[in-house]
Amino acid sequence: MVICVPFRNSTQITMIARIIHDFMKTIFEKSIAGRTGVQLPKALAGEAELNNELTRGELNLPEVSELDVVRHYTALSKRAFGVDDGFYPLGSCTMKYNPKINEDMSGLSGFVDFHPWQEEEYAQGTLELIYRTEEYLKEVTGFSGVTLQPAAGAHGELTAAMMIKACQISRGQAKRTKILIPDSAHGTNPATASMCGMTTVEVPSDENGYVDLQKLDEVLDDEVAGLMLTIPNTVGLFDKNILQISQKLHAKGALLFMDGANLNAILGLVKPADMGVDLMHINLHKTFSTPHGGGGPGGGFVGCVKELEPFLPDARIIKSGDLYKIATGHKKSIGRVRAFYSNFGIIVRAFTYILRLGKAGTERVGRYAVLNANYIKARLKDHYNLAYDKHCMHEVVFNDKNQEQYHVSTMDIAKRLIDFGYHPPTIYFPLIVHGALMVEPTETESKETLDEFCEVMIKIAAEAKNNPELLHQAPHHTPVGRVDAVRAAREPVIIDQSG
Repeated sequence: MVICVPFRNSTQITMIARIIHDFMKTIFEKSIAGRTGVQLPKALAGEAELNNELTRGELNLPEVSELDVVRHYTALSKRAFGVDDGFYPLGSCTMKYNPKINEDMSGLSGFVDFHPWQEEEYAQGTLELIYRTEEYLKEVTGFSGVTLQPAAGAHGELTAAMMIKACQISRGQAKRTKILIPDSAHGTNPATASMCGMTTVEVPSDENGYVDLQKLDEVLDDEVAGLMLTIPNTVGLFDKNILQISQKLHAKGALLFMDGANLNAILGLVKPADMGVDLMHINLHKTFSTPHGGGGPGGGFVGCVKELEPFLPDARIIKSGDLYKIATGHKKSIGRVRAFYSNFGIIVRAFTYILRLGKAGTERVGRYAVLNANYIKARLKDHYNLAYDKHCMHEVVFNDKNQEQYHVSTMDIAKRLIDFGYHPPTIYFPLIVHGALMVEPTETESKETLDEFCEVMIKIAAEAKNNPELLHQAPHHTPVGRVDAVRAAREPVIIDQSG
């Protein structure tokens, strides 16, 4: 194992080394020659001749007992933070509680043991689940064409961007190679458009945090293929000009894509198709409840209006009589975007979540997400500066303007929160807010939890005024204290713990 850690000086090197050695030995340090935690069946326990061309030489693996392995990785897991441990207000990421029944359903043997190359006649249950999930999402979004094939949110964005490009080419508009992206959009949008060979053009926000309509008019020409609009946007606001935006785009022959990563705020309350949106993606794992910290797994969804249906990914799930089938050979399709059908376990979890909530429960998700964010805004607005003092949606964005006079930054506030057992909110994003501190409570948190969090934030605001050095040195109660993150990236110190 190789550990990359940042150091300011030799004293810190000694401190980190002592922490690693005294409090958390590596699995290699626990290794004792001849010790094993594996018992192989007799048929596999004997020696066998192996072709040298198939071997990779000696493997440097630790020799430890089963109990040592269990204790080691259990101890490591306790050093991680997850939504099952406490409040996780990570703005724009919707890290909400994931009901355990979802895990139980995705773990059913019929799903876990299913092979993706199994013949359709033996896959009816699996195909029906995908089909029904797509039908439910049609109802949620208002779109007539949908797919669950993308593997995650950004993959759904890419799928949608490919569809926009294919549609414009089919219209004889290959010259349309520009994608407009508001400065309040998610950061993946420009990368997605670039991967499709499109040129990105930024559209600034106005003083209210909405898309500046005058600036939009200035860049909306006959080379624009579409606009990628995050709504609610990354400052937590629902753009009240959405209908005007869609009308302007359509009048110029451009398409409107909605980044649905923040769908949690409007779930069951408004259908994107009714707002003039042509196509959208959903981070299935965020809104529809799947653990997605640490990079995955994820699930993607793309919905579209009738005109764009021919361009959806190939291999579509259809119902023919009483049977479910995979239909291929759509001539205008952008082709398959995934070898198999998404990450199927994520679809099972989403299906379970939707069934358990029902229509009324789904609507309450959006209402409570918005209520919780506005409750936090009301409680903290006298202590932290509001980027936009408006009715927010699922998240509220503060900044460190009130604390700058005490030389306390957003980073200091975030680090101090760790001492109280909270995962910090998203910081320094969105980029259009200096010193941003974005809080997303989600609908699953109780008033008691929100009050406890707000009391801590108020306490930290007081500490910033009366004892700023306390925040400068935070966190104080973690195995590793404040480190130089910039130097860590530029001058990493490599420690080889593999022996």
